[in-house]
Amino acid sequence: MHTEAIDPPGIAWQRVSPKYVTVRLVQWALGNLITVLVLSLPLLFVLLDVWAWPPLWLAVAVPAAALVLAIWRLVLIPRQVWAIGYAERDDDLLIRTGIFFQRTMAVPYGRMQYVDIGVGPVERGLGLCTLKLHTASPGTNAQIPGLPAAEGARLREQLAARGEARLAGL
Repeated sequence: MHTEAIDPPGIAWQRVSPKYVTVRLVQWALGNLITVLVLSLPLLFVLLDVWAWPPLWLAVAVPAAALVLAIWRLVLIPRQVWAIGYAERDDDLLIRTGIFFQRTMAVPYGRMQYVDIGVGPVERGLGLCTLKLHTASPGTNAQIPGLPAAEGARLREQLAARGEARLAGL
């Protein structure tokens, strides 16, 4: 279901690289592996008769629920990556994210103070980067993760040039 507020008519969304799914999977694996292991410690202690509490059913239920939630998040990762998009318009840059809670942010070129590119170790290995837009508003969290490095560099230069041109006109 599409709404005009989220998907304005006539917009051709540029999608991020499918390789970004790998970055998100690595993040998922690291975070969830640690979480499930920590939540399984009480189960281990109960099975080894080190602890008498919690009851066995609770010691099993908590890590099992965490595992089910982790698998649900795993299933959503490819769809979440596919939902990330951006579109360059004449006066602003649109950034779209989200599946259940969709968000489209319009960042006017004249409000951009600087454009930053960040690269983590997994992104670097896959030739990807994250483009971050900084404005005067501290609440603006405009970023486009999973861009191919060449596209990120092109977009950074183009957005910086458009931002300077808009600021000069003020």
